[in-house]
Amino acid sequence: MMTIEDSQPGRRAAIGVQAPYALLEAGGTGLALKRQGAGLPVICLHATGHGGRDFEAFAKVMATKGFEIISLDWPGQGASPEDASGQGASARRYADLLEDVLPLVCAPGQQPILLGNSIGGAAALEFACRHPNRVRALVLCNPGGLAPLDALARGVIGLMVKFFAAGARGANWFPSAFGLYYRLVLPAAPASDHRARIAAAGAELAPILNQAWDSFRGPGSDLRTAASGLKIPVLFAWAKQDQIVAWSRSKRAVLAMPNAEVELFRGGHAAFLEDPDAFNAAFEAFTRRLAA
Repeated sequence: MMTIEDSQPGRRAAIGVQAPYALLEAGGTGLALKRQGAGLPVICLHATGHGGRDFEAFAKVMATKGFEIISLDWPGQGASPEDASGQGASARRYADLLEDVLPLVCAPGQQPILLGNSIGGAAALEFACRHPNRVRALVLCNPGGLAPLDALARGVIGLMVKFFAAGARGANWFPSAFGLYYRLVLPAAPASDHRARIAAAGAELAPILNQAWDSFRGPGSDLRTAASGLKIPVLFAWAKQDQIVAWSRSKRAVLAMPNAEVELFRGGHAAFLEDPDAFNAAFEAFTRRLAA
C-alpha cells in the first residue's frame, strides 16, 4: 500500500479523498483510501460522480468519538485511477471491490459499519446480503436498488443515460446543464461548496455517470428481494427532497426489512452533506443502540 502526500491533478481530484491518503490495490484496480481516527471501522461509500471527500466533515467529527472513518474513491473518481479491470461502474462491481477492501482495512473477524450513499448504498446493501456476518450494521443514505424497476423507472434511467452520454461526447451545453442538475441533487445550503466542486468536474465524470445509470436498468440491480431477508441492523437516513431516488418509491422495500430504522432529513440526496448536524446525531444514537 503506497501513501500519497500530494493530491492528483484534475477537477475530479477536488471531490475525492484529500492528501495524505493511501493507494491500495483491490479487485484488479487501484483505489484511493483515507483513514481517520481509531475505533470501530466505518467504511464510507460515495455516490457516483462524488468522492470520499463527501465524508470529510463527518470524519472530522466522528474520528474523535471512537470510530475509524475509512473513506475511499471508487475507480475513475476522486483520486482513484480508472478501473484497470475494464469493468464499468455498477453497484455489483463496487460490492465486488468491497470483497477485497475489507480484509485490507479490517482486522480478522472485525465487523465494520458500512455507510453508503446512492450507488454506494446499493453496493453496501448488496455486499451485506452476500456476507451478513462480515458487517456490523448499515447506514444507507438514499440508496439505489430498492425502488420498483417499472416503466417509470426505466424511462427516467433512459433519459439520464442519454444525458450523460451527451456529456461523455463533449456536448457544449452539458457543463451548464449539469450544474443546474446538481442544484436539484444537492439543494441544501450546507452542501453548496461541495456541489460547486462536483459541478465543475461534470465533463470529467460524465462517462462514469453514464455507466452507473445504465447499470441500474439491469435485472441484477433490483435488491428488494435480497434486502427483505437481511437481518442486520440498518439505519436509512433519507434526504426527503430527493426527486430521483424518492423515499415514496423505496418505502415499501425498506419497511419489509426486519431490522430497518428510518429517519428523514433535509436535503435532496445526501443527509450527511445537507443536514450534517442532524445526521451526525442520528448516526451516534444508532451506534449507541448497537452497543447496548
